[in-house]
Amino acid sequence: MGHDRVLASLNLFAVLQNLEELVKLDPQAAALCADWNVSMSFSVLNGPAAWIEFGNGSCTVKKGWDLKADIALKFVSCRHLNLMFESKRPPIIARGITRLPFLLSKFPQLTKRLEYYLKPDEKLLETDELFRRMNTILTLNTAAFAAVELASYDPVCQHIASAIPQGTVLLKILPDGPAVTLFIKKDGWQAQKGDIENPSAKMLLKDMDIAGAFLNQKLDIFCAIASGDVAISGTVPMLDNLGLILDRIPLYLA
Repeated sequence: MGHDRVLASLNLFAVLQNLEELVKLDPQAAALCADWNVSMSFSVLNGPAAWIEFGNGSCTVKKGWDLKADIALKFVSCRHLNLMFESKRPPIIARGITRLPFLLSKFPQLTKRLEYYLKPDEKLLETDELFRRMNTILTLNTAAFAAVELASYDPVCQHIASAIPQGTVLLKILPDGPAVTLFIKKDGWQAQKGDIENPSAKMLLKDMDIAGAFLNQKLDIFCAIASGDVAISGTVPMLDNLGLILDRIPLYLA
């Protein structure tokens, strides 16, 4: 599977899903789309598709087609989609041309706000607690949903995933979340926001700061386990192999 195909899946299914939490948790994003009532679809020719719906001050992001979307954006290839995410090439507007002001102005303001947190300023990470919290939550979600796509389409991760037994993996920030759960099945992986009871393996991160350092690859995981900042239990090899998959995210999402 080519780099562009993997990246397209990550952009649609690992990055865009963060709009749900962004609208829910970030006051500026919430104010921006408070009165939006619109749905958008993104579809690549012979490739992945996703849709976003805004309404009543909330946002929902799902895989697949929404044939009734107010705005339908088409892409001739995965490369075309990825270039749009880099603001280097516009999509083909198959439906919703009358909503061009929304596409050119309003929606980009929201995606720029998402980028603000996902590609953070290092000084803000060090000095701004609220900024650091948002970055940590969004990065945790990105990691979980990216793992699903990498296990499906990245050749190296496919090999790693084949050695992971079926079960569930929980990643949770203490004391009370957030958390993400991975469902590992023979017919594919799934990611879910929130925790579950009795996972096959789990990793508990002591607090937001520890989680942020871990997710931004600034934490020696072995030292953190030894000190009690990170606790692992259950079928630990599942976590070891998952870690190898997560290590490949920066190869695509720099």
